[in-house]
Amino acid sequence: MKYVLLLILGVLTNVAYAQTTFSVTFPATKSAQPLDGRILLILAKTAKIEPRQQVSDAVETAQIFGVDINELKPGQPATFDASVFGYPKKSLNDLPTGDYYVQAVLHKYETFKRSDGHTVKLPMDRGEGQNWRTAPGNLFSKPQKITLRSGAKQTFAVAMDQVNPPIAEPKDTKFIKHIKIQSERLTKFWGRPMYLGAHVLIPAGFDEHPEARYPICINHGHFPADLDGFSETPPPANMDTTDYVERFHIHGYKKIVAQEAYDFYKKWTSKDFPRMLIVEIQHANPYYDDSYAVNSENLGPYGDAIMYELLPEIEKRFRGIGQGWARFTYGGSTGGWEALAVQVLYPDEFNGCFAACPDPITFDAYTNFNLYKDKNAYYTEGPFRRTPRPGQRNYLGQVKCTTEESNHRELVLGTHSRSGDQFDIWEAVYSPVGKDGYPKRIWNKLTGEIDSTVATYWREHYDLMHILRRDWKTLGPKVTGKIHIYCGDMDNYYLNNAVYLMEDFLQHVKSPAANSEVAYGDRAEHCWNGDPTQPNYISRLRYNTLYVEKILKRIEASHPAGADLKSWRY
Repeated sequence: MKYVLLLILGVLTNVAYAQTTFSVTFPATKSAQPLDGRILLILAKTAKIEPRQQVSDAVETAQIFGVDINELKPGQPATFDASVFGYPKKSLNDLPTGDYYVQAVLHKYETFKRSDGHTVKLPMDRGEGQNWRTAPGNLFSKPQKITLRSGAKQTFAVAMDQVNPPIAEPKDTKFIKHIKIQSERLTKFWGRPMYLGAHVLIPAGFDEHPEARYPICINHGHFPADLDGFSETPPPANMDTTDYVERFHIHGYKKIVAQEAYDFYKKWTSKDFPRMLIVEIQHANPYYDDSYAVNSENLGPYGDAIMYELLPEIEKRFRGIGQGWARFTYGGSTGGWEALAVQVLYPDEFNGCFAACPDPITFDAYTNFNLYKDKNAYYTEGPFRRTPRPGQRNYLGQVKCTTEESNHRELVLGTHSRSGDQFDIWEAVYSPVGKDGYPKRIWNKLTGEIDSTVATYWREHYDLMHILRRDWKTLGPKVTGKIHIYCGDMDNYYLNNAVYLMEDFLQHVKSPAANSEVAYGDRAEHCWNGDPTQPNYISRLRYNTLYVEKILKRIEASHPAGADLKSWRY
């Protein structure tokens, strides 16, 4: 009887709490047409910055809820109540009495009728690199302060009467040029015009030496608004240095970054620096800020589009040598995975990759668990207990968040792998297409239960170590001497675990030997890129100069007969 009374009391309490609702609308002045997308409702405890800028994996994160909308009309309310899933608190019922700063954002979706027969609704990138906070055209409300009283009947009205402005295209400079092409392959797949872009750093003396043909280096990474890390002017002597970066425990990092950019310019234009092209690719898409530079059932043939449409156009316009022996690729994190992936999947087209802190290069160590053997992504499970899996750490091993917390944040940001964040893009790139046209889930996003059939598909198509092992007889001769991998042994995302396994494979494989390089930074965190002489906060800014000496040695050792080794060495 006591249990029944407690149960009834709990139900009545939930009913009382459920009376708190938010009604979110947008006016006809912002859109006269119905809109599709996802409305995000954010509640923060501070107004120092807008609530939408406070959502993160950190323990200080703001609270966020999300609902999908389809053809929502101007003035028509989208209702948030206790049934709407949230992060980090799962329900409005869980929020205590207190003052909050509230803001709503509408992340707009567009309809795509793909060539595979599926129709899907996704947030097309609009020049911002898949960022729901800043995407041009997204609606949002001004932050407003409210007082929430648990158990009271309250309805809060939130009007999204603001709109994010468009983003200006970057402008050419003497050294930095920009290129944009419409891709035939991607346009056909997505059923609408789709574009690829790139920022190209041309060498000193480019105009004065029209006879020169240049090697090319593709610096892979996340969406580049422009080519960063290169400046023709030094930072002001009196530049403000009060800024503080918690990760590096250092003040004045903005000035350090600016100085490194100027130092790179001085090296780039110095007499003895080798003349080459450096390229950063813009391949943001409806799922993420870049495509991972491979072909995908869900994203389309980005690998082929970059390799056989964009790259030849860059080499044509900027006098690239245009042969595999004169192409190199490097990058960190996502860019590290991409650098290794294109070397493995297009082995004749590149003469070396330098993969720093790469995303999981084998799914036997998918961050800190085995995707093929473990049953749950969120917990280590035993007969009487389950322990949460850590998601991020610092160099001392102190945990920032769990894998479950990161994934629940993504689930609030977007259903159907549409969060525009890390676990969802792995899913979008690696998974087969589901019956609904969206990526098949690798695991249940709520519970973490892994789908072994999807994992098997991942292994055969995107597990880079598995592909190397499976195809070494034919692939080995094409990649021997080309693979260089660097990682901190305290990588924040446990990416070193997969590197250990890859290192073991590369050390023991025969016929031919891999002749590879794998190096680790002691207590180094994410983005360590192979330089043991500099702290990580410096070395991470030197990707474009760090590997030059190794690239030159590789060219000298592997160029074909008759190769042009002189026109670009003026």
